[in-house]
Amino acid sequence: MKFASYNIQYGFGLDGIYDLNRIARSIAAADIIALQEVTRGFSENDFADMVDDLAALFPNHFWVYGAPCDVHVDTGDDGFPPRGTRFQFGNMILSRWPVLSTRTLLLPRGRTVTKLNLQRGAIEAVIDTPDGALRVYSVHLDHVSADERIRQLAFLNERINAFPFEGGSLTGAGEFGMAELPLPEDYVVMGDFNMVQESPEYCSLAGTADKSFGRVPRIGTPVDALAVLEAYPPGSYSWMDPKDHDKRMHLDYCFVSCGLQRRLKSAYVDTQSVGSDHFPLWVEIGR
Repeated sequence: MKFASYNIQYGFGLDGIYDLNRIARSIAAADIIALQEVTRGFSENDFADMVDDLAALFPNHFWVYGAPCDVHVDTGDDGFPPRGTRFQFGNMILSRWPVLSTRTLLLPRGRTVTKLNLQRGAIEAVIDTPDGALRVYSVHLDHVSADERIRQLAFLNERINAFPFEGGSLTGAGEFGMAELPLPEDYVVMGDFNMVQESPEYCSLAGTADKSFGRVPRIGTPVDALAVLEAYPPGSYSWMDPKDHDKRMHLDYCFVSCGLQRRLKSAYVDTQSVGSDHFPLWVEIGR
C-alpha cells in the first residue's frame, strides 16, 4: 500500500499559482492520501470548494473531510460569495478502499492576541484495506507555539491509544440494524506537524532516544517511519519558503503503530513537486 501526505497550502504552489490538477497528478499513484490545508469558502483562493474539486480529481477514491475551523463569511455586494458561505479549514483523507467510519478530533488550543491561531484538528478514518481494517489519521498541528504542539500531541496520542475503548465514531450499531465496525489496533498518522526532528515536541510523541539503545519500540508510542527506514538524508526538508528557497525545514511526518514497523518498505519526500510550499511525503507498507 502506498501512502502520501501533503499539505497543499490552499492549492497554491511555490510559484503562487492555484492549481489543484498538478497537486492531484503528483499524488495520483497513492492508495491512501492525507491532505492538510484544504478549504471551502476561502477568499484567498476565490472561495473555491477544494473538497468537491479534489474529490472530482480522484473519482476512484473514497473520501472524507473534517473542518475543525468553520466560520461565517459575509455575502458580497454582488452576491458573491453567496449567502450561507462558510470558511472551512481542515484535513482530508482519500482512499482507494471504503472508509468505514470517520471522526474529527479537535486538538487543544489557546486563544492568541497577535498571531493567527485556527482551530486545528486530526481526521480519523477506519479504512477497509485488502490487508484488513486500518486506522489512518490526517493531522495538522499549530504553527507558532511548541508548547501548544506538545499539548496537541499528548491529546492526539491519548485518543489514538484510547480508540479500542472509545470505539471510534460508532458502537452498538446493531440497534440501527448495522454491522459492528472493526476496531483495528494498527494505525498510520500522517501530516504537517510543524516541528523538526528531535525537537521537544517530536520527542514528546516519538520518545526521547536513549544514548545506548536509541528508540526502542514501545506499545503506545508511535514509530517514525522515515527514521526506521533511515530515509532522512542530510539536510532533509519537506517545506520551503516560497520567497526564499534556501529556507527549508522538515515539518511533515508519517508515524505508524509498532505492529506496522516490520512492514515498512520505503519512504521519501518528493521535492520535485511544486504544487505547494510543502512537498508530498510517501511511505510504502507491505504485507
